[in-house]
Amino acid sequence: MKDAKLLWVFYWITTLTQVDAYHSSVSSPRRRVSPLQATKPRVGRQNRVQELLDWAKNTADIKAGGIELKSSPESGLGWFATRTIPANSVLLSVPSALVLSVEGTDGPPQVEKLVDRSIVRTLPWYARMSLYLHYLSEKDPTISGVNVQPWLDSLPAQFDTPLHWDSLKELQYPYMEVAVAKQKKDWEAYHRQVQGFLSWEDFVWGCECARSRAFSGAYSGGAFNPRIYVFTLLLVTLYVGLNLGTLEQAANGAGVVVSASILKDFVVPKLFKQQRYIICPVIDMANHQSIGSGGEVSFEYFANAYSLASSKEIPAGKEVTISYGQRSNDQLLQYYGFVEQDNPNDVYILPALREWDIETIEKKCGRKVAAGRLAKLERAGLLGSTVENAAVESNEEAANAAGGVVVKRGSGIDPAVLQALRALLSTDEEWSVASEAIGNFVEPVNSENERCARIAARTALEQELSKKATTLEEDETLLQRMESMKKATDASVEDFLAIQFRIEKKKLLQETIDRLR
Repeated sequence: MKDAKLLWVFYWITTLTQVDAYHSSVSSPRRRVSPLQATKPRVGRQNRVQELLDWAKNTADIKAGGIELKSSPESGLGWFATRTIPANSVLLSVPSALVLSVEGTDGPPQVEKLVDRSIVRTLPWYARMSLYLHYLSEKDPTISGVNVQPWLDSLPAQFDTPLHWDSLKELQYPYMEVAVAKQKKDWEAYHRQVQGFLSWEDFVWGCECARSRAFSGAYSGGAFNPRIYVFTLLLVTLYVGLNLGTLEQAANGAGVVVSASILKDFVVPKLFKQQRYIICPVIDMANHQSIGSGGEVSFEYFANAYSLASSKEIPAGKEVTISYGQRSNDQLLQYYGFVEQDNPNDVYILPALREWDIETIEKKCGRKVAAGRLAKLERAGLLGSTVENAAVESNEEAANAAGGVVVKRGSGIDPAVLQALRALLSTDEEWSVASEAIGNFVEPVNSENERCARIAARTALEQELSKKATTLEEDETLLQRMESMKKATDASVEDFLAIQFRIEKKKLLQETIDRLR
């Protein structure tokens, strides 16, 4: 009985720590000003940057070393090395008490002061973060007793994402038009639930800040809290010193504390796969680079702080970038407002296989599609799906409800599509040898069948490229002209982004066509 009571006391001690978390990565960029932002006096950018840095150093206890915040023509405002930085150097350290976070289906307590909890739980994380930002901006700009107004003032007043564009035709990419239309429809539905508390413009501004500046990952437990171990050691000392039990019994109790702490901080959160989304002031100024980024964001368990550290040596004057994850240009433009040149994670969504020009493919291949073959692919779900029948969910990224064919820069056309083309264009003999089973076309069946499948894929890509209103060469020439005459032209940010985006998509299509020859 004595052992049971001791174990219970040790276990109870572990509940004294407050749960916090660690995650992966995201951050950055900038359009239409929300009323909330427009009504605030906006000092010059340089002054806002200096105020942010002064706040970080003197008020927020944010530690920085070897880097400076400045603007560059290529990436805008970002962190740059002031000296050669060795690998594994901590460049920024932000106390975890200063971060904005939402997790699971709940909002922070501040959000529930604005909106009923039953409503909050129906909103996606970025809508809850939008409400949090609204509360800080309009009600009380303090987090853990620290006034974060200088950081709020540093946030972009406007964004250049396609959600704000008058037309997306210049992108020459129907998929993006569908994706942005779906995004707007979803966001309008979320806003209707909270329209009594903030305007559409403020809601969108908050969502875009969240989508472009937060990082996320599997929820983990709290930071290291030495108090529970000090208390445990004290109890063990008293337990043994007062002859309340044996050292072995005390050790068993201490073991429970350590085990419970490990379970709470690492095992249970991973088991239930909870997500936590965080905006970390000051670190959120780091820009994205898919390959070759020199910075990494992590949670320092023992320091109870989020850090930006160098993952490799960074030369003086070079920008310290991080990776937001494997983001395609579809995602970067839609939610961040920029396009990455030669993005290794870029994709192109072709129309679903059911929409391909089968007659032209037959002519190019010199083969006819056998009767009933399309129906077989339909039943296997390889022709895509109709928008009406698709299970369209409010997913985080652009929706591919119609089952469009995915082409990736890294791996080319979807292997499942090549499998479908092998089966679709197989001769009666090949079909028979495969036991009339599409699953037996996962690997090439013979050189001639494979040649036809690749011709079919290449034909679809060539047709997609030929539909564009301009060629890749014309776009590259136009972009060069616009960049050389930037000050003399009235081209908008939208114009530049649209041309950069469609150049990258056409390059991806052409690269894939060349690989299929």
